Amino acid sequence: MNFKILAAFMAAMSVAACQTGQHLNTPKAALTVPTKTTPKVTGMPAPAVPVDVAVYDFPDLTGQAKPNETFAEYSRAVTQGGASILIDVLKSAGSGQWFRVVERTGLKDLVQERTLIENTQRSYGRSSGLQPVRFAGLLLQGGIVGYDSNDITGGAGAKYLGIGGDVQYRSDVITVSLRAVSVQNGEVLASTTTTKQIYSVQVRGGAYKFVVPGELLEIEIGQSRNDPTSLAVREGIELAVYSLAVDGVRSGLWHLKNPALEAEFVRKFDKSYRSAVVGGT
Repeated sequence: MNFKILAAFMAAMSVAACQTGQHLNTPKAALTVPTKTTPKVTGMPAPAVPVDVAVYDFPDLTGQAKPNETFAEYSRAVTQGGASILIDVLKSAGSGQWFRVVERTGLKDLVQERTLIENTQRSYGRSSGLQPVRFAGLLLQGGIVGYDSNDITGGAGAKYLGIGGDVQYRSDVITVSLRAVSVQNGEVLASTTTTKQIYSVQVRGGAYKFVVPGELLEIEIGQSRNDPTSLAVREGIELAVYSLAVDGVRSGLWHLKNPALEAEFVRKFDKSYRSAVVGGT
């Protein structure tokens, strides 16, 4: 085998690996892709009156680090931006008609900016013109309460005369909890828990042959695909918001703009989700 050619090839690969940023032919930035639950959340029928809600935090309560079988990994297994995802889902529910979300995660910055405006306008003898900060009737609380790695693992492979391949897969499970709390008396009015599986699949193939006596040629190729954890968290939150809206209609906490649609709204949800749970048990 010509080792000079091999050395030149390795050098070219190392140069190519040093290219970063816009030098690579990477896809352009895109908006977050919809999940399987997104159409159901955005397509919810309009409520009679939008629900005023506040989100102070939606933390990662799992304490789980990112799974790694070769070295200690200190990165978190799930996103630390659960509150931002929840707010985005709430604003898209029912095409933006279901919830009026008031800012609370950045309340300190909001109050500071309002104070700056008031003090500046007062110094010049003018009215600030600011409206009162809107109150919320409900607090939405909860968080990402579970991350179970290696819920399902497995694989298969075969080789014949030095040629073969294998497939390995793994499933993790994320659990999300969401509840609506009354600001008036602190009562938990509705609560729901959802789960979402995350799949990872790795496919590898390889071959090794003696091309000439004493010289072994070995070739390997492979690819792995992982479900994005952030999208899994988003889908779990979307289902939790959908479930909370349905439970509120079921218990009379709020109503649809067209009351005639309420029974069908609840029935469709139960058929898609509650019947699946009962069937699985």
